[in-house]
Amino acid sequence: MFGFCEDPSVLDTLPWFACYMTTGKMMLFYGSFGTVLVLLAITAPVALGFGFAGAMAARSHVAPVSWLGRIYIAMVRGVPDIVFFLFFIVALDQGFEWLRHKIKCPDWDQPIRQGSDFIVCAEAKLPLSTAPQVWHEVYGFSLAVLTFAIVFGAFAANVLYGAMRAVPRPQLETAEAYGMTRRQIFRRILVPQMWVYALPGLSNLWMVLIKATPLLFLLGVEDIVYWARELGGTKSPRFTDYPHGDWRVWFFLALLVFYLAFTRVSEIVLERIMKRLTRGQATLGGDAQRMA
Repeated sequence: MFGFCEDPSVLDTLPWFACYMTTGKMMLFYGSFGTVLVLLAITAPVALGFGFAGAMAARSHVAPVSWLGRIYIAMVRGVPDIVFFLFFIVALDQGFEWLRHKIKCPDWDQPIRQGSDFIVCAEAKLPLSTAPQVWHEVYGFSLAVLTFAIVFGAFAANVLYGAMRAVPRPQLETAEAYGMTRRQIFRRILVPQMWVYALPGLSNLWMVLIKATPLLFLLGVEDIVYWARELGGTKSPRFTDYPHGDWRVWFFLALLVFYLAFTRVSEIVLERIMKRLTRGQATLGGDAQRMA
């Protein structure tokens, strides 16, 4: 970036660091923080949608639908997250390619499963081998987002299901007495009040989601953990312009500060949301506000 960075071997300490901190690899490291924030911004509402659908399915009066919702909640919550992350990223990829293969290559006469290999026609590959590199990265990131949403959606479904059950039954019975339909009761009584009970659990789930973002590294996405390990370690030939020792402790310390600051900001925002939701509600939080 700077003109004096042409020969790093003759630089003093401060100019050397100025050049080192502005290399193309370091810019990718800075950009990876944005990758984490984009992941959270997309995954949170998608996971909440999965959770809401799962909670509604678990509450359904149709037995098969209720079983499906309960199985989704119990299965994902009962298996270690890392197992589901590594499973879904492969299963979703092969599932999408299998569907495209059936549509685009109906005359294919060879088995798709050949030993340990999964082979589909070239037109069914996702993304296509001729696609630009950016589409490969977008596809991998999209699979990671969908995997996060499925896993954390099950936890959100359990929280929302419990919150719906926590809404006082007399309020629902009063709405029935006034002639409101089941759909009106759900939309006007149950859903607005359940958030008061759901927010503490969803807040904890948001914190867990933040702490789970380093799993992007295991899913093949070049996130902040990937670049901290690459840039902090002893340099390989691709980094010989700025050789240094093992600096991983400093890079991971920067990640520690980032996550602590981000979780603290999240706590402040969630606390304000909770105060707003409990205002005027017949809950412990609402009573505390009235007494104050």
